[in-house]
Parts: sequence; structure tokens; C-alpha cells
Amino acid sequence: MGLLSNAGLNDHYEDKLTLSRVLEINGNTTSDEPLDTMQSLPGAFLKKLMLANIDARSVRCVTADEDAYILELDSYDSREPESTNANAINPLDLITALFLCSDSSLQQEMVRKMSMCQFAVPLLLPNCETKQSTLMLWALREVVKTFKPFTSTKSFVEECIVVSDIPLVSFVSLGKDSLCKYQILNRMLSNTFVHRDMDCDDAPRKISDGLVEISWYLPCGKTNIDMFDKPVAVANLRGDIRAFKKQFSFLCETSAAIYLFTDDYAGARHILKGKDTKTQIFLVMDGKKDAFRASVKGHPSFDNSTAIKMIIKKKQHDAEFVKIVLSSVNNVLSKNPNIVTIENMADAARRQGILVDEDSEACRTAQMNADEITTKITDTLTFKEEHLPLQGIWRELSQIDKERAGCQELSSLKAKEEKLKKKQQGFKMADAMERFIHAILDSSIEQTCFLQWMKMNLDDLSRQRLSGLREQYNDLCQNTPEKKDEITDLDQKICDCSLGLEHFLRELGQLYQLYSSGHPLSENSPQKKQIERLPQMYAQMLLDGLPIELVDGDAADIPLKWITDVLTSLHGLVKTNSKIRVVTVLGVQGTGKSTLLNAMFGVQFAVSTGRCTRGAFMQLIKVNRELRDNLKCDFIMIIDTEGLQAPELAQQNDSHEHDHELATLVVGLSDITVINMTMEVFAEMKGLLQIVVSTFLGMKQMIKKPRCHFVHQNVLHVSADANVRERKKLLEQLDEMTLEAAKMVNNGNITKFTDVMDYDPDTNSSYMPGLWHGIPPMAPVSVGYSEAVYDFKKRLMQDFKKCQQTDDLTHFLELLKKLRNTVKYQNPFRLRNSLSTAYKSWELTFNIKIESWLEKSEKQVSEDGKIREDLLREAIKVLESAEKEILGNLEKYLEKQDCSTSFVEKMREEFITITNKLRQDTESKMRDKLQKAFKSNAEDEVDTIKSSQAYMLERKVLDLLHHCSKTQSAFSHENLKQVFEKMWRKALLDCEINVQEVQRRDVAQEVAVMLRENVSSRHNINCLVDGETLEQCAKKRFVVESGGWREMAQGFMKHGHSAYHRKKLQESCDNIVNQCQDFITEMAEGESDYSNAVIQDLLKMIDKAMQQQKNVEFSEETEIALKKYIGGIASTAFQKMHNEFRAKNDPQMFLEEWKKNYFEDFLDKFHNRDQCQKKASDFVKLCLQPAVTDYVTKRTGPDIVGEMLIGAGSKDNIQGALQYTILQQLLHKLDYEKYKQYIQTHERFVKNWLLDQLEEKLSKDPCLNRFEKKHLTEVANMITTAISNISNTSNNDRDVRSFLHCLCNTLGEKLHFPEHALNSIMIVDIAYKDEFADYLTKNVRELEKCLSKECDRRVDIRKRLRNVLFKPPLLNHLLGCREQCPFCKAPCEAGEQDHDEHFSSVHRPQGLNGLKASKTLVTDTCSFPGMGTLPKKAAHRSSQASKHYHEHYLNWNLTTGSTTEATNYWKYVMVTFNERIAKDCGANPAKIPDSWKGLTRNDAFVSLKRTFNMK
Repeated sequence: MGLLSNAGLNDHYEDKLTLSRVLEINGNTTSDEPLDTMQSLPGAFLKKLMLANIDARSVRCVTADEDAYILELDSYDSREPESTNANAINPLDLITALFLCSDSSLQQEMVRKMSMCQFAVPLLLPNCETKQSTLMLWALREVVKTFKPFTSTKSFVEECIVVSDIPLVSFVSLGKDSLCKYQILNRMLSNTFVHRDMDCDDAPRKISDGLVEISWYLPCGKTNIDMFDKPVAVANLRGDIRAFKKQFSFLCETSAAIYLFTDDYAGARHILKGKDTKTQIFLVMDGKKDAFRASVKGHPSFDNSTAIKMIIKKKQHDAEFVKIVLSSVNNVLSKNPNIVTIENMADAARRQGILVDEDSEACRTAQMNADEITTKITDTLTFKEEHLPLQGIWRELSQIDKERAGCQELSSLKAKEEKLKKKQQGFKMADAMERFIHAILDSSIEQTCFLQWMKMNLDDLSRQRLSGLREQYNDLCQNTPEKKDEITDLDQKICDCSLGLEHFLRELGQLYQLYSSGHPLSENSPQKKQIERLPQMYAQMLLDGLPIELVDGDAADIPLKWITDVLTSLHGLVKTNSKIRVVTVLGVQGTGKSTLLNAMFGVQFAVSTGRCTRGAFMQLIKVNRELRDNLKCDFIMIIDTEGLQAPELAQQNDSHEHDHELATLVVGLSDITVINMTMEVFAEMKGLLQIVVSTFLGMKQMIKKPRCHFVHQNVLHVSADANVRERKKLLEQLDEMTLEAAKMVNNGNITKFTDVMDYDPDTNSSYMPGLWHGIPPMAPVSVGYSEAVYDFKKRLMQDFKKCQQTDDLTHFLELLKKLRNTVKYQNPFRLRNSLSTAYKSWELTFNIKIESWLEKSEKQVSEDGKIREDLLREAIKVLESAEKEILGNLEKYLEKQDCSTSFVEKMREEFITITNKLRQDTESKMRDKLQKAFKSNAEDEVDTIKSSQAYMLERKVLDLLHHCSKTQSAFSHENLKQVFEKMWRKALLDCEINVQEVQRRDVAQEVAVMLRENVSSRHNINCLVDGETLEQCAKKRFVVESGGWREMAQGFMKHGHSAYHRKKLQESCDNIVNQCQDFITEMAEGESDYSNAVIQDLLKMIDKAMQQQKNVEFSEETEIALKKYIGGIASTAFQKMHNEFRAKNDPQMFLEEWKKNYFEDFLDKFHNRDQCQKKASDFVKLCLQPAVTDYVTKRTGPDIVGEMLIGAGSKDNIQGALQYTILQQLLHKLDYEKYKQYIQTHERFVKNWLLDQLEEKLSKDPCLNRFEKKHLTEVANMITTAISNISNTSNNDRDVRSFLHCLCNTLGEKLHFPEHALNSIMIVDIAYKDEFADYLTKNVRELEKCLSKECDRRVDIRKRLRNVLFKPPLLNHLLGCREQCPFCKAPCEAGEQDHDEHFSSVHRPQGLNGLKASKTLVTDTCSFPGMGTLPKKAAHRSSQASKHYHEHYLNWNLTTGSTTEATNYWKYVMVTFNERIAKDCGANPAKIPDSWKGLTRNDAFVSLKRTFNMK
């Protein structure tokens, strides 16, 4: 054992090294001193291994003759050096020595870390002292691998490696082999095995001969990468098989194939002779060597044995020979090879006289006790309910506690709480927990071993039962994300089926809390004595390295009594030497925070266990005595939290509240908080930090000021460190966030992030490269990641020394209690959630009241024709009353809250805004419903006649026809007319049809009344009635009157132009008039009657447009004059709309038309004339023609759009292609006025641009005619085909009406027929004749020709384009959302209009929209991160509302997906028109950055193409 002594491990051969001792913080933890003794090598190896550094096997001593081989040429001696480094240790000897001197827990952790590094790990460990080998089954138990075989239907397979059915292929050697076995192995498995080219591998092996290492090749499911399509284990025996026959026999019994490397053919024959094995054995020999030829010569073969084959290297290159060996392995795997799991290898080991590490009494006893518990688990959910019920009860009690903190309805909560507590008191400990407590308290049972068995068994169960559920969950999320209910249910099943060691330990804590709170147990009860011992027992486990759950992951609460007593016991165990430093890692799920902690401190927080884990865990790391004074602590406490914003928790209502509570708690407990993130989740992390900061500031006293580190994952270290600007920018954003939080709590002393947290962007920012070096599962941890983690760990150690305050565990507990109360009672999200719940009930009452009033009002309209204006006024009063009721409830609710005033104010503002929007939305819906109820009496009468009286009138006509036909006397035309008139008058009386003329409305007068109401609060209301009438106003252009002498003087002084203000105001008014004209035109094209509700909407549009004109001020006179002018335009258009509606829907006119049709049918029937031809013509004219016209119009629009986009670069993104083309043309022409129109009146500009471009294009290319005629022919063929199909259907009893009904139903999916048109044609039905179908077909073809000629005659292309393009939904598809950024006027990119939030990815310099600071145009964009505060330069603009855009522009998000800097395109435009914009806005030109000044038009064009992804 000389090597153990030389390496300083001799003492640990008996007194084994433990994991807690290896993880202990000591002088070498962050030391970079060179290794100069053999005693330093084991510690250096373990240090690198715990960091998962793949250079761990290369540790070596640095000697004085390090440069011995760097010699002057004249002093070169060809002889070898006389001696090698005496301090060198072969890496295999070092690994073997450490495994021999480690306890079982450390062995497991070493194997786990070596596996992460893709090192081969010991399978059979030799002991040169006892001459025995040991199967390392226990050490391998915790290795879990993930892979994807080609044959698997699952996305990935996750299995514990010792029970996985993976074939083993072994490599051994006999004598000296010319072929380097390790070279071939490492070509297969990428430096998995130690080989001669590694540092110190040339040192002779002293104790590692006989070592059998094992590694695994695991496929990733990609044929172009994987060498094997199935997983395969590879074993390697170190040394000559003649010296290690037991190991060789073991491998022969357990392997699917053995590859024996040798140059001694005779020796191989001798050792393999009589070997009875099912294992395929391959002799691998070098055919080029003389030794091979001499060895084979004169020796017979292996008696035609099929189990032994030879692979001879002849003239192949090394790489080619490796392929031959690989092909051989693949061939073995394809033939259903012998598979023995590592777990089952124990039997083979015992037969060969090899020890098994799990055969120790302690391990067997621990396994037996764990199996007694876990083998009884058949259904996870049932087991948890029956054996671990207390945590479920406590989860419900915690929820009640949360609801009580923010809800006034306490009676129901109290009853529910009493019921749960009664259930608690009746609790009896289940068998599983009795066994569990017995096992961890019984001194005869190895506690650590038992807990490890429990953990492994439960993890295996979870993997088996959750794999299918997780496959379903991933499939639903990826393929059918709209099935939210199914996803939520499945996620709940996954959580219910999760069962791990933490659930048993959690139940342990709940048991203790229950019995400590007075659960009846006799003093002498064994259970009572056991439970009283639990805190001290767990305190010892904490010292041994077991983590404790600080925050219950399911209940989201702290078991305070349990945590308090455990840490108090720990305080006593260490004899009050319990000063601690607390490190917390916080991060969004998937950012690698647990991986970071595990690598940095060597701990084992779960990173992927196949279970659903929540909450926060803490673990203690001891600090060596030599460093305690330096670091000012005895322990480092590490707190790991669940991933925040987990997708599986997003469906839960309290997920945000839970995240913010957890973040506030752990940050408040910490001396150092590590924010682990990627740039993709930075916005979410800042939101969390702001809540944490605001909560701290809301406390009566700041508890501690934690230091903060930001760790950026997946970043190249070199480029990241060089980016000082980004770090400074991060600090600016954090300062903005903190200032916003300080305003929430009215704390004027806090102005920046460093007032709350200690943070230096230069020293407290770290950058981690990617975790893996290559493609998993065969990728090792990258060296860059391990080294970056080590550097970060050194920074933390330095920061510990700077921390001022040093607390022990008792102070930690006091802080924990304070923070728990803070997050419970001062949590703004809890207030928000409870208020949201209350608000839902108020909103329900509001809606019920409105619906009740609407129902009553609709009846009043139908019964007594209540005047619409009166009803609209009444509707407004009802809305105001309902709104006041909600606001009153809100005030009463907030008055009862015992929260920070600032939080209450924030909630008040937010819910007042919500209420205002509710009122606006409801008002719009009420108007729509009332509009339907206000359908004129004329429409009702016409509809009544059409729908219910048609049959009665037809019967009267047929009765008259029958009477006249029977009369023998001859009837003249006049006689028939008189008879018909008499019958008609009597029929109207019998049907009680009494119609009156539709009353004509004076729209101008009604508009004038509404205008007076709108401006009634203005002082100069007389301007409205003085002078011209509304109709007269609309006949000329609107002109702004000149301002007074003061305004003119100011214009001259500031801008050098006395009419400056009038000019700017005129431009703004022209823009508003243009917007309103578009609205009026669109509304007037409808077929319904005029409604005053349209004027209400128009006036709101004017008010909104005036508010958005930030650069001008509207006087009362200008506002009234503008509204009067627009009202005149509206009254003229809507009067025409009303007149057309009146003419179309007058009941008297309708009856006269119907009477005429009835009389004509009557005459035809009386004289037995054939009506088929006439009815066919009428049907085509009245029914088919409008339907065909509508069909052609709807389908021509998309064709025009497609034609327009040819050459634009993208048909997938119509709006993007359109914007690209416009901006490209603007850049080409570089016309300031055009840019100004594009920015200021974007929608109108785009519409006109479209019309201009298409009009120009279509005037040269008659594609519009071509498209219209194409669809005309298409629909004509469709109609004639339908006619033919119906006519060929035999039906002897069919009449014309039924034929036409059948035709309409057949074509109904494609054509929209006018309502009641068929009834107006078929007044009196006629029998069907075959000729009718021919007449119909002929008339359809005539219609096609007629409409085709009409297309050729129409020359007003612009009007036709308006009809085909500017109709929803095509207009929405073409233009997308028409909203613009309130600051820089960038158009919204959220697609069509159905979205809740507007955003733009590319904002512009705000100076383009005239935004200025201190009278100077600004160049900043509005794409700023954080909570929405505008850049400081823009903070002085005239409207202070822009400082916090989210308070005034609730629907705009200026952070999502936005760039933080303008593109070169808009920089170039800003530079080009800087002077013009400044003159236009009366401002000083912007201070253009130097980097902008050199931009060219080509730079702008390249930037434009890049922005819109154009090639």
C-alpha cells in the first residue's frame, strides 16, 4: 500500500473519505497554487471532478525539471533521461486509490460525476492488498442515462443504468499486443478510457492492474451521428488476462462479445481452450507483424468453433480498421446477443469469487427496509392519500391561510379550516411512515444507505409511471396547444403520480408539527418518543449533507415549527458555532440554475429526475477551521429554488403569486443572490426582481442588503467580457426598475438598484458557455463551462469576505419568520388575486343588471315604439349607475386592506382602468343590441308580410283564379283587373295588413342636437349655432382661423414665422378630417338605416385623434368648428343613406310592387300562358345576378393582392412584404412630404399608395378584367352544373318553386342569395317542365355575357379596387393591425386586429415623429426594457403622461421582441430630414451620433432588406 501512503490516503483506507468532507470549503477550494507533492493529487482530482471538469484525469505534479526537455542544440544528448518524475501517479492508480479510500456515498458521487464527463468508471475494482476484486454495483446505482434508440417510439428513454437491458462488449488483452487496444477504444468512445497519450499515463501502474472499467455508447436517434443504433456498454480489463483469470471469466459470462487483442496466437489458443461460453470471442491481431506469422505458423485453428473468430489487420489504415471493428460490434448487436444487466451480474461475480459491494450487512439491511415500503406502492395517488395524508391536509390549510390574508369572507373559510383540523386530530400514523421513521432512527440501520435506497426506488417508480404521461403531455403541448383543459388535467396527473424521497421527508415534518401542536399521545408512547427525536436526527443528517425542504413545493408554504426545531437542534449540535453565509440561485425554469449549484459546490440538487418537484431546498456546506475567520462563517447555506414560470404551473391561477412569494423569500434570506438567466428570459426576471425590491422597500425596516450576481448562460466568455456597454446598460435598466418600485411605495430615498442590492456590473456579472461539449447523450461537460463555474466560485468566496453582517442560525430563523409574514400579508399579487376574485362577482352583477335592462328595453321598442334617443340616454344612465356601484364596492374593499398604501393605490388605479374599459365595451354592445331593436316599423312590417302573409295572399289569388275559371262569361282585361283589385283590398283587410309611409328623418337636425350635447361644457358653444348650417359647412374645405397677436408673436419669435401655429394646427385638422371621412364613407355604404350611435362613435374618434396630436393645442373655437364641419359631412352622407333605405324598405311601395307581380301571375294562369321562361328570367335577374356579383367581387380581391406581391419577396408575410415595398420606394424617391404622410397618417397613406400602385399597374395590364371574368366563368359553370344535376334527378311531383329551392340549397355554400328574393319571384307556384332548366341555363349564360361586357365598359379602376380590396376581412389581412406606436408611430406587427396587445419589433428614432427634449429633437427609440419608463431624454416632453406609457397606452408593449436601437434605414432617414423635421416642429435639429453621419442610401437599403428578411 505504498502508493496510498505516498498519496496521503493511507489513513483513509480504514477511515473512509466522506462526501461531506470532500465538499468542505478549505484552503484548496479556490487555490490555484501549483501541485508539487503526490499528497496534493487526490484533492486536486476530486476538486476538478466535483466541477465535472474533463481535465480531472490530467492532474500532475509540477517539478523543478519541468523544462528538462527544452535544451540548447549543442547540449542535446540522444540518450533518454535517467529518471522520470518520481511524483507521477498513473491516473488509473489515482482513481483506484480514491475508490478504495472512499465510503459508499462518495463512490456513488464520483461515479456520477465521471459519467457526466464521459469517463469510464470502475465495474470491478481491484484491491492489491487483499488480492480481491469488488463488483461496484452500489456505486453504479445512481447513474441514470437518457438516450433515443432508433426502434423506440418514445422521444427519449431515461433509465437507471444498472437495470437497463444493454448488451456488454468487453475488450481484453493477452501479452503485449501490437495493436493499441486503447487507441481503438477511444476512437469508438472519444477519449473515454485513459490512454498512453494522456498526462502521467506513462507512469507505471501499481495498483490498478485487474481494474475493469465500463462505459456506454448511447444513441441520440440521428442516423448521421450515431455509430450504433442501440445502446451498448463497453468494458475494458486493465492488464494481462493470464494474471486476472477471475475477471476474464466474469466478462466471458456477462458479455455479448469479447475482443481479445494479442500477438500470441498460441497463448490465446491455450487460454481459450475448453472455454465453455456463449459469448462471441474475437481475436484481434496485427497480420503485418512477424510475431503474428510466427505465432500462427504450425498451430491449428480453433476446431471450427463458431464462438471464436479472428479479425486480422492487414494493410488497412488505422481509421479503416476501427470501422471493421465497429462493423463487427454492430453485427453482434443485431443478432439478439446475450444481455446481462449490471444488477444481474452480481450472481456471476459471486460464482467467480468476486465480492459485491452491496453484499455488506448494512447495505442489505437498508435495502430490505426500503423495499418493505416501496414494493407496496401500486398506485401512487392512492398511496399518498392513505400513507402520506398530512401534507395534503396542510396544503389545503395553507391555501385557507392565504385566502384569509386577502379576503373578507371569513365564515366559510373558518368552517372549512375547522373541518380540516378535525381531520388532522383524528389522524393515525400509517404503516409506511412507521417503517420509515423506524429505519431512520434505528442505529442498527445505515441511515444514509437506507435513504439512498428509498430515493433510488422511488425515482425508478416515478420514471416508469410518468414516462407515458410525459409523452402525452409533450404531444399535446406541441400538436394541440389549444386543448388547455386536457393539458391542465394531464399536468395534474403528472403531479399526482410524482412520488419521491422529499414526500416522505415532508410528511416527517408534518408529523412533527402535528404532534407538537397538541395531537393526543400518551407520555410513554413509543411514537411520541420517536417524534421528539426527529429534529435532532434531521439536524445530524443536515450536517452529513442531506438537504431539507425549506418551502413545501405543493403547499407553497414553510413548515415553520419543523424548520425552527431542526435548525435549533443543529445550532446545539455544533455548540453554537453556526455562523452562516447564505447563497441563493434564482432563475426561470430551464436556465440551468440547479446544474450551476451542483457543479460549483458538488451538491446533488435535482436537475432531471422525471418527477414534478416544487419549492425551495437548502443544504449546508462545512467551512474548514482554517478559513472560518477569513470567510466569517462556519457553514455556507445553499438555497436552490424551483424553476420560476414553469410551463406546467402556468395554468394555475396563483402561479405568478407563488413565483413572487418564493423570490422575495429566498432573496431576503440571502447574503448573495445569483440571478441565473438567459437573455430570452431577462424581461421576466426583471419583473420578479421589481416585486422583490418593492416588497423590501415596503417593509418597516430593511432586513439585509444582499449582494447580487448575474450569471448569463450560453454566452461565449471572450465576447461577453468585452461587452462593457451591455453591462452598463443592464445596470441602467435595473435602476429604472428600482425607481419604479420605489414610487410604488412612495420611498423617495431609493433611486437606484444598488440602494437595495449590492451590485457592481464589472465584478458581479459572469458568463457561462454552453454546458455540453458536443451533442448529448455522448457529450461530456465542456471544459469552458467547468472553468467558468470555478472562476465564479472564486468570486463568491471573495464576496463572502466583504459581507458585513454575520448571522448564526438563530438570527436566520428570526429573519425567516419576518419574511414569511411579509410575503403573506404584504404581497401585492395576493391582494391582486383576492381583489380579482371579488371583482368577478361585481362584474357578474353588473352584467346581469345590463342584460335585464336590455331585455325590458327591447320589449318597450316592440310594444310602444319608444323613441330611440330617449332609450339611448336611459342606457347611458343605467351604465353610469352600474359603473358607480362597482367603483363603490372597490373603495369599500380597499379600505379594509391592511397593506402598504402604495400597493392599494396601485390596485385602485388598475381596477378603475379595468372598470372604465368594461363600461366602454358594454356601452358598445348595448348600442349594437339597441340598433337591432330599433329596426324600423317599416322593416318589421315588410318582413312580416314576406314571412307570414305570403301564403295567405297566394291562397286568395288562387281562389279568385278558380272562381273566374269556373265562370262561363268572358272576362276582359279590365274586368279581370277590377275583380283582382276588389279581392286584393279584401285580402289586406282579412290579413290585417295596414301599412303607413316610413317617416322621413332630418339627419342634420339630429346631428346638431348631438353636437350640442358633446360640447355643452365649452364656453364658446354659441359658435355651433352661429353662422352656416351643417350642410353649408360641408360644401367647402375646413380652414383654421388665424390666431391672436400673442400667438402670432410667439410663432415669429420661436420659429421665425408668424403663422407657424396656424399651419401646424391646419395640418392636424386635415389629418383628423381625412380619418373621419374614411369612417363616414365606410358606414354610409351599409344597407341598414342611419343610427345616432354612429355619430357618437364619430365624436369619440375626433376626441381621440385630437388627444394624439401632441405637437399642437386645440382651442375651444377650433374644436367646435372642426366638429361642426365633420358633422356637416356626416349629416349629408347619412341623410342620403337614410333616404335610400327608406325608399327600399317602404311597406307601401313594397306592397304595390308585390301587387303588380301577383296580378301578372294571375293573368298568366288565367290565360294558361307558359310562365317557365319568365320565371327563369326573373330568378336569374333578382336572385342569381346579385349573388354572382358578390361572388366575383369577394374572390377578385385576393387575386389582386397576389398579383401585387409578385416580386415583393414574400407571400407568406403580406403585411411585411407590403411595408418593405413601400419603404423601398420611399427610400428611392427620398421625398420628405411622402415620409411625413407615411409616418403621420399611416393607414390613409398605405391605402392611397395601394390604390395608386394598382391603378398604374392595372391601367397597363388588364388583369382586373381577367380576374373578374375568370371568376365569372367559374361561378356560371358552377350554376349550370347544379341546374343540370338537379334536372336529371327524377321527381314527377316537383314544381318550379321546389326546383329553385333545391338549386339555392345546392349553391348556398358558395353564393349568398338576397333574403326573400325567391318568394317575390314565385308569387303563385307553377308546375315544373323540363324546358325550365334549359331556360335557366340559357339565362345564366346570357348573364355571364352581360356582366363580362360590363367589366370591359367600366373604366373607373380606382372605384372597382375599393370595392374588391377595402372590405373586411381582406382589408384586415392586407393591412394587419392599423395601430401605431404612440411615440415613434411604428406600425403594430401583431398581425390582424384580433389581439390584446400591440407591439413593434423595429421602432424608430422618436424625432421622426417630432418628439423633442428641451426643444431639441431626440434620436432615442422607444424600445426600452423594464417597466415602461421612457428614456430620460424624452422625459421633459410636453405631455407628462408619456413618462409611464403603460398607464396611458395599456395595449402597447414596448419591450416584447423589440430592438433597443434604430435600424440603419431609419437612422439614414433621420439624418437626411433632420433639418426639415426640426423646422416643421419648431425645434432644434437633433444631435446626430457620429456613427450615423457616414451612413449611405445603400446602407439604409441593406438594413431594410435585413429587417424584412429579403434576399
